[in-house]
Amino acid sequence: MLRRVITVVAVIVVAAAIGLFVGLQSYASRTPSRQGSRIGAQDFDLVAKGHYLVTLGDCEACHTDPGQPGRPFAGGRPVETPFGLILAANITPDRETGIGSWSDEEFDAALRKGRRPDGSPLYPAMPYGSYAKMSKDDVRAIRAYLNTMKPIHNAVETNQLPFPFSIRSGMWLWDALYYDGTTFTPDPDKSDAWNRGAFLVRGPGHCGVCHTPKTVLGGDDTSRRLQGANLQGWFIPEITSNKVRGIGSWSEADLVAYLKTGHNRATAATGPMAEVVELSTSRMKDEDLRAIATYLKDQPGSSEDTPPPLSARDPQMVAGAAIYRDSCSACHAPNGKGAPHLFPALAEAPNVRSRDATTLIRIVLQGTRSVATNAEPTAPAMPSYGWQLSDDQIAAVLTYIRNSWGAAAPPVKPEDVKSVRSGGEG
Repeated sequence: MLRRVITVVAVIVVAAAIGLFVGLQSYASRTPSRQGSRIGAQDFDLVAKGHYLVTLGDCEACHTDPGQPGRPFAGGRPVETPFGLILAANITPDRETGIGSWSDEEFDAALRKGRRPDGSPLYPAMPYGSYAKMSKDDVRAIRAYLNTMKPIHNAVETNQLPFPFSIRSGMWLWDALYYDGTTFTPDPDKSDAWNRGAFLVRGPGHCGVCHTPKTVLGGDDTSRRLQGANLQGWFIPEITSNKVRGIGSWSEADLVAYLKTGHNRATAATGPMAEVVELSTSRMKDEDLRAIATYLKDQPGSSEDTPPPLSARDPQMVAGAAIYRDSCSACHAPNGKGAPHLFPALAEAPNVRSRDATTLIRIVLQGTRSVATNAEPTAPAMPSYGWQLSDDQIAAVLTYIRNSWGAAAPPVKPEDVKSVRSGGEG
């Protein structure tokens, strides 16, 4: 592990030196226009289009500090990355601390190319690789909408990363490895709905940023696209056609209901996905949700073998069954069927079978509340059991849940629970 970290640091330092030289040359040759946007708020169609694209991109989630809800898009929210913290930028039209003085060309370069007005690279915590799939007209519409926002003076120093990751020019290497930069091209062999869903998932929705495993340098492992990943102390589940760990067993209606309301017959949106549903997918057009479902259900899933279920006589299974009966069955039912749209059906929820149990451990330890939407405002909650159950007991009950009712998944170890309890991952 130490050797790998040293190697990564060395590569970044070398890349930073090269990138700094290239970046300085590029900056010296630039004469950026700072006339600001020429788009007026009176262009209602363009503003409406931009508003919807901002919704698709879930921009509000990152660029609004939850501690300051009255200051939308003013930035300052910490974004956790494997390399340290980045603070989301102020994207209100404030001319001093926001994007008010940027030209349309500079805004487009930031959104689709990952370049700041001075020519230096952005960090990929801002998913410009996905936003590159949008057209220049799409970005122009987004700018038009943001111009209608109240300018908020809020200076944000986005770069909070430790050395050497704080050297922005090191991102030239990252871009060379992972940035594609091409706009979306429809597949002529696929339906209009499939292509619309592909654009939404790969482009403004940037689903792969969370749901795709990452390499040691933080880029997408494209060989395992959408097959689940660890992020910010959660395991973000697989969303492919895999029928055990993905959404292959869900109907299109199941997936649309989940994205629209935050609940369906099998599960409920919690953790990071709850915010995505609240601020983005619940506000999407139904035809776009159906397009997303069409595309995702056609994506190849993980192929690793599923282990055989543990024997009911296994000591962990025996202990877990007793704990489940006493602490879980009242809501989730003895047969794991739960209550549709209220309490998840553990016997059917694919995230229960994920190869990584981090999210399940976290929910049992800390409790959680599902998302509240206009369609389903109840937002049921699950209490914390971290104070009541030991690491061994939590491992046992989760192992039981993951290996009952005809399903199978790797057992949970007490040391996995201990790691999550102490702030790590399983």
